[in-house]
Amino acid sequence: MAKVTIIGATGSVGSFAAHTISEIPHVSEILLIGREGREDLLTGISQDLKDSFAACGNSIELDWTTDIRESEGSDIVVCAAGIGRRPGQDRLDLALGNARLVSAISDQVGESSPDSILFMVTNPVDVMTSVALRYSGMDPTKVFGLGTHLDSMRLKALIALFFKVHVSEVHTRIIGEHGDSMVPLWSATTIGGIQISNLLAFSRLPMTEMVETVKASGESIIRNKGATVYGPGEAIATLAGTVLGNENRILTVSAYIMSEVHDIGDVCIGVPARMNRNGVFPIPIRIDEQEVVQFKASVEKIREITADIFKRLE
Repeated sequence: MAKVTIIGATGSVGSFAAHTISEIPHVSEILLIGREGREDLLTGISQDLKDSFAACGNSIELDWTTDIRESEGSDIVVCAAGIGRRPGQDRLDLALGNARLVSAISDQVGESSPDSILFMVTNPVDVMTSVALRYSGMDPTKVFGLGTHLDSMRLKALIALFFKVHVSEVHTRIIGEHGDSMVPLWSATTIGGIQISNLLAFSRLPMTEMVETVKASGESIIRNKGATVYGPGEAIATLAGTVLGNENRILTVSAYIMSEVHDIGDVCIGVPARMNRNGVFPIPIRIDEQEVVQFKASVEKIREITADIFKRLE
């Protein structure tokens, strides 16, 4: 059984993630962490969650604190702390402010829970994953970010709708930045095990429009309801459950790569990775030439921003 700590638990994503993570059968303890001055809110969230546990017969131990040192013994530490996007903002607009916060948090997690797996949700998630990796001092396999997992699921749902098939029949991925330079892997997309380009309806597939819809999805939700909550919250639980269940599933997350994708690397970015209790392990892949060009551009963008953030932090 596992202990999961959620840092940034007073935010919309963090608090909902606590609910979704509580449904993972391998979890026996959840610790909510918020900043000082938010004790009343932490108390209220805890009470509300405990009521939900009572309603569904869940006996998970739940507690809260403002002290990251109490994360000691965690199997996974989820970091959802930081400033959220406002309408009209790019994820990268948040980089420096959130990097200052994440660097301090990661340093403390590295000291208190060095044997845990650190799971970054804070945006811009690719840059924050690099910040967490450096300041935690943890092994690269022990630090990963939400990355393009949710983007991949959004594209998967759109493809299923177009072909009128169950979403489980669609296998697709988006790699690269969790942002405007994301790269859909049409070369690796199948429906019912059939390469998508071999289907007659493929010629009518609005690929560009679908990807633009995925790119704009977060901004649209923020504009209409103020924050993305349910999608990220469920995605967080899926990834945490994959690790804790030692499932060895290959999912697309932000991880540190050296040369796994056409010898491109030295950055944290969205790539397919095998996930289990030991951590996250990027899978060496080969993709189409045009996808390589796009991925290189995405990597260079994130690498440049990450280097600038490190320079400012130091």
